[in-house]
Amino acid sequence: MTLRLRPVSREEHLAFIASRPSASHMQVPSWGEVKPDWRAESLGWFEEGGDRPAGVGLVLFRPLPKLKRYLAYLPEGPVIDWHAPDLDRWLAPLLAYLKSRGAFSVKMGPPVVVRRWSADAVKAAIADPGARRLGDVPATEHEPGADGIADRLRRMGWQQSEPGGEDGFAAGQPRYVFQVPLAGRTLDDIQRGLNQQWRRNVKKAEKAGVKVVQGGYDDLPAFYTLYTETAARDRFIPRPLPYFQRMWTALTAEDPDRMRLYLAHHDGEVLAAATMLTVGTHVWYSYGASTGRRREVQPNNAIQWRMLTDAHAMGAAVYDLRGITDTLEDTNHLLGLLRFKVGTGGHAVEYLGEWDFPLNRLLHKALELYMSRR
Repeated sequence: MTLRLRPVSREEHLAFIASRPSASHMQVPSWGEVKPDWRAESLGWFEEGGDRPAGVGLVLFRPLPKLKRYLAYLPEGPVIDWHAPDLDRWLAPLLAYLKSRGAFSVKMGPPVVVRRWSADAVKAAIADPGARRLGDVPATEHEPGADGIADRLRRMGWQQSEPGGEDGFAAGQPRYVFQVPLAGRTLDDIQRGLNQQWRRNVKKAEKAGVKVVQGGYDDLPAFYTLYTETAARDRFIPRPLPYFQRMWTALTAEDPDRMRLYLAHHDGEVLAAATMLTVGTHVWYSYGASTGRRREVQPNNAIQWRMLTDAHAMGAAVYDLRGITDTLEDTNHLLGLLRFKVGTGGHAVEYLGEWDFPLNRLLHKALELYMSRR
């Protein structure tokens, strides 16, 4: 039986998201308002005779200069039954609809976990001089069915995106992330899961008088000052302040708890700040920022522990520290960030990655060439 696909209202979209344990924060309607260079549309899949969506997707359309043709992007989505044996029943109507809307290529990020590595396994891999990439290290856990989903996508003509960026970070969304499971664990369990250095640093911050507070819209400039310092230190291009102001306005209008801002104060100075996003039972550490001053009072550990504590109190099932590098060589400047996240005692997670479907091969190839030269 075929599925019908049509645009849905914001209310229909949100009602479906609310009916599930969670979905990516990039698949809620408000995320489209965060991206003004893209045109956003909410889509819903319907069973024959059904009046409520069986799946939804937020599609972002990016126009090609001077042409009425678009790249259609579903970041970390769509929110459908990925384990359905008849996956084409979901994706064929999507491709047909997007083609009718002028899309020359479709990019999506199936929210499907492939493998997990325990903190101990990642720590051992970092210490092993023969281990070059996390993906080459035996996983602690394999998710059944993930390989079958990848095979079905290839048979349909989808192409797995080559990892872009440097050190395993994709040009789109990260394929490798680090997550701390919270479901069924007490706060004491989570604290015991922290490594010795982490527990010591949390205590050190508390003893030094570091105070972590929740901020609001007016505190975003303070966050941004630290964020630009972090960007210079860690060698990435910072987003502009209006991006975060727009994110705050859009996400909190949709749900007051969708986005939070935390600031770590010490002796009247903000030393670290971080944003936290929530959809259902999934909580993300989204953006972090810190100064190089007074690092000995451990504001970064203090702020993460407060966010972990709050996520647990909210009933979250997982605390997601987002992207990690899969490159394990000592020369990799992102290895320190991986070590920091491993200290939480969670696990590294590999997702299925991003996939492309060229609807117009010539324009798709031109886009690939452009992206490779950026």
